[in-house]
Amino acid sequence: MDCWGSVSGTPGSRDQLTHTFSFKARKTAVAEQPDVYRDWLGIKEPARPLDYYQLLRLERFEDNVERIRRHYRKMNAHTRKYAAGQYASLSQQLLNELARAMLCLTDAARKAEYDASLGRQAPAGRKRHTFEELLLLRQVVDRERLDKARNYANATHMHLRDAVLQQKLGSAETLMQVYAESLGLPYLELADVTIEPELVGKLTAVSARTHSCVPVMVDDNQLLVASPNPLRLDVEEDLRLRVGMPIRMVLCTPADVNRLIEQYYTREAASEEVRGRTFAPQHNQPEEPPKGLGKMWANMKKWGKK
Repeated sequence: MDCWGSVSGTPGSRDQLTHTFSFKARKTAVAEQPDVYRDWLGIKEPARPLDYYQLLRLERFEDNVERIRRHYRKMNAHTRKYAAGQYASLSQQLLNELARAMLCLTDAARKAEYDASLGRQAPAGRKRHTFEELLLLRQVVDRERLDKARNYANATHMHLRDAVLQQKLGSAETLMQVYAESLGLPYLELADVTIEPELVGKLTAVSARTHSCVPVMVDDNQLLVASPNPLRLDVEEDLRLRVGMPIRMVLCTPADVNRLIEQYYTREAASEEVRGRTFAPQHNQPEEPPKGLGKMWANMKKWGKK
């Protein structure tokens, strides 16, 4: 008698039984995929999909930006525990989802639209705190140090934000978060998200380096662009026409954006783009003088020779 016996009363071979065990193992592996919301984040609501408040375990229509960010950071830190194991891909998907929720709820205009979609009646208009008010309210600096920074900014014709950053009156992360809140814009630590390769090509190296910005993600058919500074309207419109979708601003630290620019948009890549825009003259036709970036590159070469 075959020591492998039979399966379901039907004579079977070793290959059949091995296949059956393999199939059961695959079913078990699929069945063991965790419910990341319940198992990782401790969210008890059974209904799916979750709204952003449920995802970040916030009270519906929470308006406190500091509290929203604090909940986001806790969820982000807990999800990262699974980033190196068998659930790495699942972990990254959830990290991006958490970031989208936080970016929406800390963007004043986007949050108002999102809340309205959930049935919230438009709240009475509240005065937004200025950068200086928030620095004092969050106890980032005291009045004396703030006055000194303001005097320094006025003397050097510098923005107050740049003055407090330069004088290191707080961490760059804290100061940029406060600055973002004063403008009603979201703030993001760029290490929290993975930038997809196809997004890198949305911006040229020249644009990224000139305007200190990088693409972060596409959300609701809008391209989120991170920079330490809000983009000028003409620059934002130029990017919108270039990428073919609306642009949404996300603020970040100068160090964060510079790190990604050096990674994805090198100085050499920008030089190649400029050279590529300098058109060679056609045969038997008079050479046209270069224009725009091509003219700039031609001048740079002349200066180099001199």
